[in-house]
Amino acid sequence: VSLDYLFCRTENRAEINTPLRELHLSDEMVALLKSGRINNRLLCELATHKDFIKFLADIEIYVDGIATMQIQNLNALVDTVRHEIIERYRPGEDDPHLKVLQAAHISDDEYFSHMVRDDLNLIIRDIRENHKKDSESAPQTTVADELKENLEAVENFKGSRDEKLVVLYCKQLGINYKNLSDEEFRWLIRILKKSKKMGTPISQRKKR
Repeated sequence: VSLDYLFCRTENRAEINTPLRELHLSDEMVALLKSGRINNRLLCELATHKDFIKFLADIEIYVDGIATMQIQNLNALVDTVRHEIIERYRPGEDDPHLKVLQAAHISDDEYFSHMVRDDLNLIIRDIRENHKKDSESAPQTTVADELKENLEAVENFKGSRDEKLVVLYCKQLGINYKNLSDEEFRWLIRILKKSKKMGTPISQRKKR
């Protein structure tokens, strides 16, 4: 790998200084990637996902109108059958067979909208799953759930009311109460005594 990769100046391990002409990117795309207005890392994850090629192929089919003619032919066939039924049997407007034929009509816009949406949903769900443990991701539990869990743990703690309050503060701050030295415990008490929420005096003696 390059020194730039070792010094975290680039995320490219193999492709180093690839000419733009090999990437076939437009000037607008290059400008967008350099602008900082989009998340380039997320864009890379989307594009390198195993289902992205299918997603792009479905978009291409819709944009190029490759399947539009076939869908129109199917709709025309359904209309022909429906017209023959009306001419031959004169059914009412609520006839179930006519309702089925009406429902069989396909809108290429709606069809490809659902298809592309399903493709994209699969991709972004996988990416979200891969990032669940990232520090930037939202926590799995709510603040209320976390507080409830902490309160239950403190309730089972054998100690005075003041010590339980200290344990609760430690849990909220992500501090392991048991790992506090006597000196650290006394300093923590001094700090907490400055809080207006600590209504009663706190003993500076820590129970082991």
